[in-house]
Amino acid sequence: MKKVSLIINAVLILAVAALYVLHFTGKPKTTEEKDEPAVIGSTIPVSSGMAYINFDTLLLNYDMYHDLRSKLVDKQQSSEAELASESQQFEKEAADFQDKIQKGLVTRSRAQELEQQLLAEQQRLSQLRDDLSLELMEEEQVMNRQLLYNIIEFIEEFNKKYNYQFVLSNTLGGALLYANDSLDITDEVLKGLNDKYNEEKEQ
Repeated sequence: MKKVSLIINAVLILAVAALYVLHFTGKPKTTEEKDEPAVIGSTIPVSSGMAYINFDTLLLNYDMYHDLRSKLVDKQQSSEAELASESQQFEKEAADFQDKIQKGLVTRSRAQELEQQLLAEQQRLSQLRDDLSLELMEEEQVMNRQLLYNIIEFIEEFNKKYNYQFVLSNTLGGALLYANDSLDITDEVLKGLNDKYNEEKEQ
């Protein structure tokens, strides 16, 4: 009886030892076997703590950018048309003045007076051209700041869900020379920006 008891105890000890060895010396999980990080869509690992946006692609497909750019182009064309019209009028007056001088149809004092008027008009047109150019440049700067502010504001809201430590901007010739495509959140951010902008337009 004692012999049977000893055999059973020995088997139990061996079984416990085998379980112990298997549990603590088993094959560790590989990277592939570990739990997959949460993703946005099908490509973006949230757990990476970092993501990037292709800024060129974002701007080219951002509805707000196209609307603001269209307004700026309209303003530029209007300014150019105004300047061209006034320049043509000036050239006509200058040609008329030269014609009168050549034909001797004005007195010397009147010629000097007309010449001063033409010089003043030329200076005014030059100033107008500079003013219009400066105004367009300022409007473009305001447009760019407005776009950037909207994008940053949206990303801050977007990131409340995903908690990235860094969201980088990837542009051609920029500082970011390489990034894994799985960290690209351009499409998700672009969709969110356009949805938000179009909703605001409809209100």
